[in-house]
Amino acid sequence: MGGRYDDVRLSKYLSRVLRHAPDAGGVTLDREGWAEIDALLGGASANGLPLDRAALERVVATNHKRRFTLSDDGARIRAAQGHSTAEVTIAYPPAEPPAELFHGTAWTNLQSIMATGLEPHRRRHVHLSPDRETALRVGRRHGAPVVLGVDAGAMAEEGHVFHHADNGVWLTTAVPPRFLRALD
Repeated sequence: MGGRYDDVRLSKYLSRVLRHAPDAGGVTLDREGWAEIDALLGGASANGLPLDRAALERVVATNHKRRFTLSDDGARIRAAQGHSTAEVTIAYPPAEPPAELFHGTAWTNLQSIMATGLEPHRRRHVHLSPDRETALRVGRRHGAPVVLGVDAGAMAEEGHVFHHADNGVWLTTAVPPRFLRALD
C-alpha cells in the first residue's frame, strides 16, 4: 500500500463509514461521531479492505480536505463534518467567523441559490470555505464552477451562529440570499 490510488480508496471508505454508513464498516458512532479505531480496522478487514493502523494514520495526515480527526489518545477517529446519520451531532462551539467566507457551486445552481440562499439539504449545515481557492475546488466537483462570497461578518452581527470544524470548514445552518454575492 502507499500509492495515491490506495489512499483515495481508503479515504472514500472512511468517509462512507464515518459520515454515512457506520454499520457497513462494523462500527458504532457516538453522539460526537467518534468510532473506535480497533473496530474500524476490524470492519475494514471483514470487508476485504487492507487497512492497518499505519495506512489509517497516513490517510488522516495527508488527506488534503482534512476530513478526519484522531482523538487525543489515538484510540478513536471521526469525520470532521458532513454526517448524514441522525445520531451524530458534533458539538463544535460557536465561533466568530472572518468577515467573508466562500461557497463553491456550479453555475447551474446560481439562480436558485441567489433566490433562496444556501440551505443544508441532506446535510446538517451549510459548508463554507475560508478562501476562494478552496471554494473553487469545491465548485468544480459540481460542474462549471462559480464562487460565492458570503458576508459572514454581517450574518454574525445579526445573530447567525457559526462553527469552525476541525478541518477548517465553517458551518452554519443557512445563508439567506442577502448575504451572498457571486464573485467573478
